Amino acid sequence: MRTVEDYLLHLKSKGFLFREDAVGFIYFGQQYTNSTDEIANTAIEITLMAQKGFDGSFYISLLETFASNKIASRKAAWKLVEKMELLAV
Repeated sequence: MRTVEDYLLHLKSKGFLFREDAVGFIYFGQQYTNSTDEIANTAIEITLMAQKGFDGSFYISLLETFASNKIASRKAAWKLVEKMELLAV
């Protein structure tokens, strides 16, 4: 799994631009919730899909939800998101 830094660079290469404060917020959220790179990257991906852009409060809420549900993998995170119906399918 790639690091958060690598994932952000990958997104940048695809045209997603994050302001400096958003990048800081991403790292803050990861540390605040003690999330792995895999979970933080998944939360970034889901946030971008659900909000059509980066929304810091949605991202933090998602990380907190993953932490409180003891989500430890990308697959488990996606299962929870589907169960909660966070994304229109």
